Amino acid sequence: MSRNAESTAFRSALEVVRGVEPRVADAIAAELADQRESLKLIASENYASPATLLAMGNWFSDKYAEGTVGRRFYAGCQNVDTVEALATEHAQELFGASHAYVQPHSGIDANLVAFWAVLADRVESPALRKAQARQVNDLTEADWFALRRELGNQRMLGMSLDAGGHLTHGFRPNISGKMFDQRSYGTDPATGLIDYDRVAEAAREFKPLILVAGYSAYPRKVNFRIMREIADSVGATFMVDMAHFAGLVAGKVFTGDFDPVPHAHIVTTTTHKSLRGPRGGMVLCGPELADQVDRGCPMVLGGPLPHVMAAKAVALAEARRPDFADYAQRIVDNAQALADGLLRRGATLVTGGTDNHLVLIDVSGYGLTGRQAEQALLDSGIVTNRNSVPQDPNGAWYTSGIRIGTPALTTRGLGATEMDATAELIHTVLSQTTPGTGPDGAPSKAKYVLDPAVAESVGKQAADLLTPFPLYPAVDLG
Repeated sequence: MSRNAESTAFRSALEVVRGVEPRVADAIAAELADQRESLKLIASENYASPATLLAMGNWFSDKYAEGTVGRRFYAGCQNVDTVEALATEHAQELFGASHAYVQPHSGIDANLVAFWAVLADRVESPALRKAQARQVNDLTEADWFALRRELGNQRMLGMSLDAGGHLTHGFRPNISGKMFDQRSYGTDPATGLIDYDRVAEAAREFKPLILVAGYSAYPRKVNFRIMREIADSVGATFMVDMAHFAGLVAGKVFTGDFDPVPHAHIVTTTTHKSLRGPRGGMVLCGPELADQVDRGCPMVLGGPLPHVMAAKAVALAEARRPDFADYAQRIVDNAQALADGLLRRGATLVTGGTDNHLVLIDVSGYGLTGRQAEQALLDSGIVTNRNSVPQDPNGAWYTSGIRIGTPALTTRGLGATEMDATAELIHTVLSQTTPGTGPDGAPSKAKYVLDPAVAESVGKQAADLLTPFPLYPAVDLG
């Protein structure tokens, strides 16, 4: 797409929106301006290509398409079949998977599809078999009671939240925590690393139906071969949630024991984050679970979103290009450069560094909570998010950590030199921020004190750092 074509496309779209609700058009334009001016270091965010963004704004949004390719419950889905089949084809080729399901609207939807697929495949129940055979009207109240009890009493073993796990891996605030009897494995208190012997011990003791690997804040690789061996030793289904690091798998940075697809029974992911696609989810599996996974709609999902599946097809096609592998490697190189820069300036990092796209700073070394650090950095033009650290004394709301990641800045073209400069800016803000006090004079976990001149100076330096790396340079909204 030419530079003029991109500008024309987005400018024209905003003009059309402005003709109906100008405040929405203004908010869209403001969002682009904000993203252009900020150091985006949120590990779960990225910048989708103009082609991916434009693939979402079209007439596919108007179409219902329950079912799967060639088996729809609505007529007139031939064009939806085309884009869903393309997205599936690209996903299978990209990840070396025998089956791909691209309908999930989000990562949690992908996980729910996987959970229910495993339950339906593994749990022996006459009531479940009737439900699978769509003989729902034949189920008695006793059948429903037995089915609820059986499906809601299975066991899941996953990484603990403070060690870097995710809410959707069986924790109470999420529906998965109400579906499963969950137990967590943590990390070694001394190193912050997964202790596979302890995971194996927990699996032998707990005997889960599902062993989950994957993370949202663990800065190291996971050995999926060992995890599969643990799952097999107790007869568990091995599931991997690779939402955060899917781009590193697609780009062949994670291979062998560190590529989950050859080792897991079922793999879930989002399609944004390091994969740099639209917001959405996806499930990969072998033929033994394919039929159950394809029942995701209506089992878990509402109607598929054809416009997002079209964007997934575009993004997955982009990820199959040779330059994506280079991009994925630069994500890790940048994360390691950022970690090294922070360590040289005295910051404390969980596990002492990173093997992937994210770095977890323990900001208690600066005398701050994660919430204080997050807001002080935001005041200074640096966008991060607070995150728990292992055995976090401040809990999941205030936290003691800041999670930062490099996918977005790598998309913009920043490299090792800029990562070191970013580390300096982060250290400057955190070292110049002090805890504040509440109305009663007691120490506060939320309030903080940062000289506005420091925030302004860092914000200007951050903007200057980004100037040579414009975001969407071909898009001029005028």
